[in-house]
Amino acid sequence: MGLCTVLSCSILYIGVMSSAEALESTNYKFVETSLGGVGLLNTSSTSYQARGGGAVLGLGNTVGTAFQFNGGSITTNDPTLTFAITDAIADFGAFSAAVASTTTATFEVINYTSYGYVVQVYGSPPTYGGNTIDAMTSTSPSQAGTEQFGINLVANTSPVSLGANPDNSSYGFGQAGTNYSTPNNYRFVSGETIASAPKSSGKTVYTISYITNVSSLTQGGQYTSNQTIIVIGTY
Repeated sequence: MGLCTVLSCSILYIGVMSSAEALESTNYKFVETSLGGVGLLNTSSTSYQARGGGAVLGLGNTVGTAFQFNGGSITTNDPTLTFAITDAIADFGAFSAAVASTTTATFEVINYTSYGYVVQVYGSPPTYGGNTIDAMTSTSPSQAGTEQFGINLVANTSPVSLGANPDNSSYGFGQAGTNYSTPNNYRFVSGETIASAPKSSGKTVYTISYITNVSSLTQGGQYTSNQTIIVIGTY
């Protein structure tokens, strides 16, 4: 028996482009070719010096007796929420009553000035015809031979090495939801919060770990399941 779980979502991309003429006058000249988070690190003349001009999000300030320089891009105060599913198809392969079937999918979230977000999952367990694998409505470990379908968003060692903790290496503050943050324990309740960030956050990469167990009496067939991931900014 095989199963394929497809996650669907809406994706928002936000980009900024800018250009500028060479910046110079009779009194000064910018040596670097670009302005922004990595430019203007050591621009100077007989009248001024800008050591800390490189900055992001409009931050960075250099003050002298005759000038003041604010480095970085000027950004809007409007909240921005960016969400992308980066690995959308989860394939369990063949089911077996002897061992759990596992797979993963990944998504990422970035938010700016929305003071955090919550991530919810909606959908149903794997289904074939009139047969549905039982969802794990309480947080519990995998039990081979018993019908189960569940997920979590952390690194696991059972039933196999599976998944990863939320990756906040890009200045993120995301975290797995309360019911989905215990290693080696799984759950699936449609509409529940599976992840969140308590404040504005850089990029967090989430890995959803899926497990499915079947019994010897589970009907054979091609089981499928669709889940929708919804990300909501909090204010």
